Amino acid sequence: MFGTKTSLSQELYDALVRSGTLHIVALSGMNISIVAGILGGMFTVVMSKRVASLVILLAIWWFVLFVGPSASIVRAAIMGSISLLAVVSGRQYWSIFSWVLATTAMLLLNFQWLFDISFQLSVLATLGIILFGKTEKNILLSDLRLTLSAQVFTIPIILYHFHRISLISPVSNILIGWLIGPLTMLGWGTVFFGSLWLPLGKIIAWIDWTLLSYLVAVVTWTAKVPFASLGF
Repeated sequence: MFGTKTSLSQELYDALVRSGTLHIVALSGMNISIVAGILGGMFTVVMSKRVASLVILLAIWWFVLFVGPSASIVRAAIMGSISLLAVVSGRQYWSIFSWVLATTAMLLLNFQWLFDISFQLSVLATLGIILFGKTEKNILLSDLRLTLSAQVFTIPIILYHFHRISLISPVSNILIGWLIGPLTMLGWGTVFFGSLWLPLGKIIAWIDWTLLSYLVAVVTWTAKVPFASLGF
């Protein structure tokens, strides 16, 4: 939910690296999309699309301030904001233009972000998805295409920083990629409803725990597959 990794054991962290799924515990555009999607579904029922877009825009930047303005989340927030402003102004949204504008603005604001690994991976993964991540009718094919698209430009960066490349990544991401959205929403539900009435929060938390247990099992299993990853 918040990209906090201090509670991860070294064993699980290594498994995430070997299975090519480390990105699931980092804040990224997916978190922004989930926040925007949840709020969009709520607000568009009671207000116009333009007004809802403005409210979601404010909520996105509140989320950025809440979790901390890391490079990857700021990039996602800028691109998400451009998309929402396009809705408000009635203009067409161009993903590649939004990517160029967000990247340029961030480097002008803080050039040191260029040397931040989270910035490098976020920017290059997004570029790969924009260029090659066409949605397929088949859900499995769509997930596989998105995974491979995100890795096109990030593999050299991963090799440089981690000296390791995951060969099992497409399989592990297909098995657990569909869970990230529901897990995030269940997490928010646990916090919100648990603050209202603890037993209700515990019910949601049990569902969350079941899905998380599956996710951890997949990560652990795929990390142990022979030649799951290669070190250099």
